[in-house]
Amino acid sequence: MEQFPYNLTGPIGHAATLGLVVLQVDETIEQDFRRLFAGPDVALYVSRIPSGANLTPDTIAQMAIDLPQAASLLPPAAEFDVIGYACTSGTTLIGADKVTQLVKEHANTQAVTNPLSAAIAAFKSIDVQSIAIVSPYIASVALPIQAAFETAGFKVPTTVSFGEEIEANVARIDPASIHAAALEVGNVAGVDAVFLSCTNLRTLDIIDDLEQRLGRPVISSNQALAWHMAHLASAPLSPEAPGVLCRK
Repeated sequence: MEQFPYNLTGPIGHAATLGLVVLQVDETIEQDFRRLFAGPDVALYVSRIPSGANLTPDTIAQMAIDLPQAASLLPPAAEFDVIGYACTSGTTLIGADKVTQLVKEHANTQAVTNPLSAAIAAFKSIDVQSIAIVSPYIASVALPIQAAFETAGFKVPTTVSFGEEIEANVARIDPASIHAAALEVGNVAGVDAVFLSCTNLRTLDIIDDLEQRLGRPVISSNQALAWHMAHLASAPLSPEAPGVLCRK
């Protein structure tokens, strides 16, 4: 066999290299990120973390144990501009600082973010003071998210939840149901914006219509996470990315 000479070239992500740690049961965020980062110069690598069929405080606690291995399974030769841990509720209960520490210890990245920190940064960037939250989860998972926003300095006049515990059902919640819930809470007096919480909810296609109907910003977990990762990595978002946040 003849050995043929070759040259090495740079990374696939000429504009940015992004990593994503996704829940094993999440069926939505990868599809959304393919749409939000449509350019060929942005490389996106995904690892999965065991998450259990139900999302509860106990399964979230287990994710804190499993996160280092999930981060370590991202390509070790890649030099990541930013890695996102794609779980809003998981970040809330594990803690954003702990998530950052666990990921940075096991992957080569300049920055780490998550949907909660991304949403807080997003609302601050558009000068929002008061938000309403739509969550798919049971109270023990949904209410700590409300508390996290309040701790960050936001008023949360109202939170509505679908009361779902089975993750397979979350990805199947009809976007029309999410739309209806967002309209209800978004029209509450004193609400400046709406947060659609959970990376497994199908929200991208309803954000623009909700903003038009409500006359105020609507931000989802996946949209906020992509926006924040794009900002941290100086990466281009797709021109089709929805919402006033992505048009800033």
